[in-house]
Amino acid sequence: MRRLWHLLGVAFGLASAVGCFLVGAYFQHTHATRQLQQLVQQDVYAYYISPKIFAAYARADPQFGFFNIPKGAPNHVQRIMKYGFPGLDDVRLYSDFVLSYDRRNRVAHWVCEHLQLANLQGARGVGRASATYRADLSVPSNFRSTLADYKHSGFDRGHLAAAGNHRGQQVHCNETFLLTNIAPQIGQGFNSGAWNKLEIYVRELTQSFGSVYVCTGPLFKPRAQGNRKWSVEYQMIGENMVAVPTHFFKVIMVESRLPLGKPYMEAYVLPNAPIPDQSTLRDFLCDIREIEHFAGLHFFQGIRRSAIFGSNYPSESKVFREFA
Repeated sequence: MRRLWHLLGVAFGLASAVGCFLVGAYFQHTHATRQLQQLVQQDVYAYYISPKIFAAYARADPQFGFFNIPKGAPNHVQRIMKYGFPGLDDVRLYSDFVLSYDRRNRVAHWVCEHLQLANLQGARGVGRASATYRADLSVPSNFRSTLADYKHSGFDRGHLAAAGNHRGQQVHCNETFLLTNIAPQIGQGFNSGAWNKLEIYVRELTQSFGSVYVCTGPLFKPRAQGNRKWSVEYQMIGENMVAVPTHFFKVIMVESRLPLGKPYMEAYVLPNAPIPDQSTLRDFLCDIREIEHFAGLHFFQGIRRSAIFGSNYPSESKVFREFA
């Protein structure tokens, strides 16, 4: 009997030790995944090498997916950024779009989306009616814009990645209302006018062709001061000094459905000002190289420019000629 109790004691001790080990391993694993998740938000290089990290990490516990996200979820980032990052400053990954945040101006440098029919055909009840504007708490507080900055400013909270582009899931739509995806825009004649028409046009392209890549962002265009000198002037709103862009751009790339077909690209620049209703979107077609020059970005660098079918821009962009 004494020997039996001894064996039971040993067995209980071993079970307790194994249990403690498993609990400790679980919490250590959870802590590590959180650290990796934070790392990939802070350093874009971590995103590039993340498949190698995950391959090594998964061997320890195959039940866990990439950075504690369900398996397959990171593929959306690889899909959205298929043709490269326009820039690498403070890249932030969301569930259905990717952006680069400008901490100085409290708006995004750029926002990239990959639109497919599934993005536009949301389930019943999914949409902006259930979403609310809110500050992005993942941004350090001293670089963050808030709702108070926009209150009584005279500017709309304008979407860069449009809410109507992300109706596949409510969380996708909700994230477009984070202030990292918002910039101050003139309301009447711009946000509710020409800019809205451009957003609708992008969705129509998606419905027609099925796969559309869009990069959107602000511009702060310099003005000539004479004697080969230039200056940049723009307003700022709120205590956090959120910059008001002088212009906004959209660079659009439509993938061909043909196996060897070339992609088609268009680029638009609109002034952040009231735009007459009689103006057409084609008035604002722009050479992508002009946008890259003023924004300091490089779009779709994964494609040779010679492999792109047309750009349909005039020899001199009207937006820079008449809306400087």
